[in-house]
Amino acid sequence: MFRRALTTTIGWTAAGALALGVANTYRFQTTTHRAALPGLTRPVRIAHLSDLHYGVFMRRRSVRRWVQATRAARPDVIVVTGDFLDSGVGRRRHGKLLAELAQLRAPLGVYAVWGNHDWTSLNTNATRQQFAEQLTRVGVRLINNAGVQVRDDLFVAGVDDWWFGQQDLDAALRDHAGGAVVLLAHNPDYLSQVPAWVGLTLSGHTHGGQVRLPLVGPLKRRSTLLNVLRGWVRGDRVVQSPAEGTPGVTPGGQALGFVSRGLGVTGVPLRWDCPAELVLLDLHAPQEPGAAHTDSD
Repeated sequence: MFRRALTTTIGWTAAGALALGVANTYRFQTTTHRAALPGLTRPVRIAHLSDLHYGVFMRRRSVRRWVQATRAARPDVIVVTGDFLDSGVGRRRHGKLLAELAQLRAPLGVYAVWGNHDWTSLNTNATRQQFAEQLTRVGVRLINNAGVQVRDDLFVAGVDDWWFGQQDLDAALRDHAGGAVVLLAHNPDYLSQVPAWVGLTLSGHTHGGQVRLPLVGPLKRRSTLLNVLRGWVRGDRVVQSPAEGTPGVTPGGQALGFVSRGLGVTGVPLRWDCPAELVLLDLHAPQEPGAAHTDSD
């Protein structure tokens, strides 16, 4: 009797946890982070979306909610750090995704780079070019290995995917005319290649682990820098606690980055102890030349 009751309890507990994990797939948080960024002369708000993975699990309704939340935040700039599509979507219709992305608007523009799933879904140069043109028509500008001086004190640049693309940081930064630099790079592994004078690198890719189990940690380790899972990082080192505290000061002048937990999922429709997020970055001028301070809400 006891064994049967125990088995039943364990079964119901597992079923409940699974159901909650599936439900969490379609929930997201808006997280706000503040940082001083050398080169800025006045504040700027950046909305950072990553890892939409439109396809099998993430459909139009989810994208619409993300876009609505982004618009409500009234950012100055919107960036998407790759993985628009989930694997296998490249041959399917994605007009509904484009229709929702067309609603993204920001005074200084909407910019994006490819992620690894964009490369594998859009697996020919022709399909990638076609999707890039479609994004441009709805107002999303791809800046793979390119950059834009969006304001006299702010330059937004991007590099192609670390796994499948050809990165050219020199080309991305070539048109920098002054001010702070924000770099888009889908995979945080690329951060180790970024010079410290690039003020902030925004990445995704890891999903924050997507499923994080007690005593086990994240099941998805999508970065070779195993600890670079989410939040503030510097060079190849995490500079905060797993609970997303305030980054500490690290020596060596390593480049500062932020890794988003992303909005979508891949593989399985599950999230556990790792909510999806829309990231808002409120950046401002340092109080002293060269100073850098970050905090999170």
